[in-house]
Amino acid sequence: MPVIDSHIHLYPPELNADPIAWAEAHGERHWAKLCTRRRKDGRPVQSFPGLDELMREMDRCGVERGILLGWYWERPETCAWQNRFFAQCVETHPDRLIAFATLHPGAGHWPTLSEMHRARDEGLVGIGELSPHAQGFGIDEPVFREVLTLATDWKMPVNLHVTDPLGASYPGRVETPLADFMRLAREFPKTKFTLAHWGGLLPLRDAEAREMANLYFDTAASPLLYEPDIWGRFIAAVPPERVLFGSDFPLNLYPEKNAMAEMETLIAEARHAGAGAAVMHDNALRLINR
Repeated sequence: MPVIDSHIHLYPPELNADPIAWAEAHGERHWAKLCTRRRKDGRPVQSFPGLDELMREMDRCGVERGILLGWYWERPETCAWQNRFFAQCVETHPDRLIAFATLHPGAGHWPTLSEMHRARDEGLVGIGELSPHAQGFGIDEPVFREVLTLATDWKMPVNLHVTDPLGASYPGRVETPLADFMRLAREFPKTKFTLAHWGGLLPLRDAEAREMANLYFDTAASPLLYEPDIWGRFIAAVPPERVLFGSDFPLNLYPEKNAMAEMETLIAEARHAGAGAAVMHDNALRLINR
């Protein structure tokens, strides 16, 4: 069964060379809290592979295509910088990589919308991973709503970061009230939203979310958040056509088993749980109109 990993992060070489120094120099302190921290045993929570390393890992694990997601950066300049890098990645591997654009509506109407136009012209096909709550703008921010309206017109899906309100505390955690995502789904019914990290279990807590056809949910970081039975529990409540396999690579999902991030173990967990072709492959292509 082919696999599309719909939630991958990747960064340019200058960040990978010294992530802590890069974050300090570019004012991305929240990203640093989340991505450069170490576990109690001293091991990093994630690695920083380059493009070639990502492709080798995809080949090793039989991942047919990967969707590169931007980060919810604090500075608009960083968003544009990552989008240019993603455009290069897609140009280098057009048959293997798909990329979404990251944006910061706090930059204002013209800078945000012009960046969105440029990203689309360069071949990026979605928006995200965004987090209004972490980036410091409200869901009623007019520019954010312009972004969603344009994404709807262009049929671009929007990936949003979601934190489970009952989940464990960790450095850099930002609360993301589930009611905000319900509002967005209701007010933008033609926009396809993917709520990352099983959507913070939104549809298991709100029956209305199960019926909203414009809400999709990815499985990113699943083993760090939930037990393996989450696959069966979630898909029993939500149509499998609205669940996307995503790893959150290069986050190390099994730190007790592996020294480094990898995709293979989560793929095996998903298959063992009965995830079929819709979850593992087909839904991602349908979401991006391929």
